[in-house]
Amino acid sequence: MPLDEDKYPAETGRRRFVKGVVGSAALSSVGAGGLAAVDATTDAAGEGGGTTQFVGVENTDGPAPRGMPIIPIEIDGGQINGVWPEYDEDAGAAINRDFGGSGIDYSSAWFQYCGMQTAEGIYPQADQDNAFRHSPGTFSWQGEYEAGTALTVDMFSDYQEWGNGIGRAGVGKPASVTWRSDGDVTSIPVQILRSVEVERMANGEGEYAELPSSVQSFISAATDQGFIAWLNKCTHFCCVPGFKKNAGSANFGAADQIYCGCHQSVYDPFSPVQTTFVALPRPPQTE
Repeated sequence: MPLDEDKYPAETGRRRFVKGVVGSAALSSVGAGGLAAVDATTDAAGEGGGTTQFVGVENTDGPAPRGMPIIPIEIDGGQINGVWPEYDEDAGAAINRDFGGSGIDYSSAWFQYCGMQTAEGIYPQADQDNAFRHSPGTFSWQGEYEAGTALTVDMFSDYQEWGNGIGRAGVGKPASVTWRSDGDVTSIPVQILRSVEVERMANGEGEYAELPSSVQSFISAATDQGFIAWLNKCTHFCCVPGFKKNAGSANFGAADQIYCGCHQSVYDPFSPVQTTFVALPRPPQTE
């Protein structure tokens, strides 16, 4: 279907829904008064569901109900890894409390939406490494590496000049990767970006000095050497968007933003926000 025929919202201002599709977008629209009922339903159906606070890249346009969750980064010997929270036996979940002194708890529940709650790598005690690995196909520069190759800092040495003809050059260099997806398991799609703007954001420079102190502390701890990463699942209908992925994004003012071509949702990788959603439960894990 041509994008113009599936624009959101439609000219009437009425929402369009796909029959039979129920996901985190629908749950995220539940008002505060209904959260208790939703929590009871999700908790009874599986593990780790319920109201969850998280930090994400902000949704700035389109039908998506919220941002996409940020994945903290750590660099070890030049290899770029995502941080997986430690298993908390008392809580029965993977959670790092007060991440980076921010007062924000970083939890595996952040990623429990759009079917990711059933991915093997999302289970708190999953035996997966945390390297970000190349998933070529979106950006031509990644074609130099085999799928599954771990990302390293030197691959982004030209990040201050890089461009692919979409939007402005020098805004940042992205990569499409998988995370915690080794073996014959469900793939977890992630995008990572290295940008001078991320460095400024982490240091609280300029306009970023206006970020809430908790978010500022989280971003300072969750980014490294200008790298930021997020779970690349649109919170509307679970499409896979991208930063500088789609030339048509310029038609929606999103050439230098994260753009979802399915229904024109837009996210700002340089605007982190703390918000709440209803995490879907993980099905009970079987041996």
